[in-house]
Amino acid sequence: MAMSSPATTSGWWPEMRSLFHRIGRREDGTAVLELGLAIPIVFILLLGMIDFARGFSIKLQLEQVAQRSVEKVMNGQADRTQLAAIKAEAAAAAGVDLSAVTTSAWLECSAASGTGTPTYYNFPTDDDQPCANGLTSRRYLRVNINKSFSTLFDLRWAGANADGTFTITGATSVRTQ
Repeated sequence: MAMSSPATTSGWWPEMRSLFHRIGRREDGTAVLELGLAIPIVFILLLGMIDFARGFSIKLQLEQVAQRSVEKVMNGQADRTQLAAIKAEAAAAAGVDLSAVTTSAWLECSAASGTGTPTYYNFPTDDDQPCANGLTSRRYLRVNINKSFSTLFDLRWAGANADGTFTITGATSVRTQ
């Protein structure tokens, strides 16, 4: 028995072809279908923007805390050699562990003309180290604060830490002399 093609048979195929042509020409519901496809993409983009804004806000907060810690030295409320006290205050204000804050202070000795290679001394350990005659001394203080940030989505593929968080750093430096 030979198979005949559906186009030559009378019966169900001409009716199906007619149905497909009618469905293909209709545009009822096209806008609803397009909206249904677009809404999940727009929603994911919106959540990504909210996540990015949260991370940026945390970074700004950390930088403000670091700046406030340095301002105490600049206003004379703290001594630049009291790095442990500055570190503890910054950690408390940022709501992080003491190990997440680093403070450093250094002395730079360089020629007044700006020529030559400057010499750096860490203090308070080398605080008594004076600059040689003819060199200009500059003292600096730096505060770094690190905080973990968890995103709404698992973004390990985007450079996150092993636990899925991102480390956000707020830092500031100031010349104190």
